[in-house]
Amino acid sequence: MDGLFATSLLEMPYLPWFIFLAEMAVVTLSTIRTIFVSRGMRVLAPILGFFEVTMWLFAIGEVMKNLTDFRCSLAFASGFTIGNFLGIFIEQKLALGSVVVRTITRKDSTLLVSQLRAANYGVTCLEGKGATGPVQVIFTIVPRRELPNVIHLLKQFDPSVFYSVDSLQSAASGVVPVPKRRIPAVLPSMLVGPFRVLAKCF
Repeated sequence: MDGLFATSLLEMPYLPWFIFLAEMAVVTLSTIRTIFVSRGMRVLAPILGFFEVTMWLFAIGEVMKNLTDFRCSLAFASGFTIGNFLGIFIEQKLALGSVVVRTITRKDSTLLVSQLRAANYGVTCLEGKGATGPVQVIFTIVPRRELPNVIHLLKQFDPSVFYSVDSLQSAASGVVPVPKRRIPAVLPSMLVGPFRVLAKCF
C-alpha cells in the first residue's frame, strides 16, 4: 500500500509544485530561524528548525529521485529563489530587536531631544568636535520597527542631519517605548503581502 502511494505520488503531474512550495517554505523558515537564533529565542528557533528540515528532506528527496525530470530541479531552484525574497520580506516586517541611532548635528539639538523624549525614546546627549567645529552627538536606542519614526523626526529637525544606525545585541534598563504589537499579531498580515505579489505573477 505504501509503495503504491509513493509511486502515485511520483507520477502526479503537480509534484514540481509540491517541491517548489516545500523549498520556498524551507528557505523562508531558515531566514526566520536564523533571526530567532541571533535573538536568543531558544523555543521558537528549534521548532522552526524541525519543520524546516522536514520539508527540506521531502524536497531534496523528490528531486534526487527525479533527476531526469527537469521540472523538479527547476521547481527546487525557483522555490529557493522565491524563498529568499519571502525571507527578506518577513525579516523586514518582523523588525525584531533594537537599534542604536547616533545623530551628529551642528545645530542646537534642544528641539530634537524634546521631540524624541516626547515620543518616549531615551536620549543621551554629548558635546563633541567635528571637522568643521563643535557638534552635538545624540544617542538613542529604539525598537527596530520604530526606526522609520525616529528617522522622520531627524529629517524634520534637519534634512541634512548625519546619523548612523547599528544593531543592538542586548541592553539593560533604559527608556524605550512600549512595543505596539507582538509577533503573533504581525504574522498574518506579514504573510499575506508577499503571496499577493506572487499571485499577480501568475
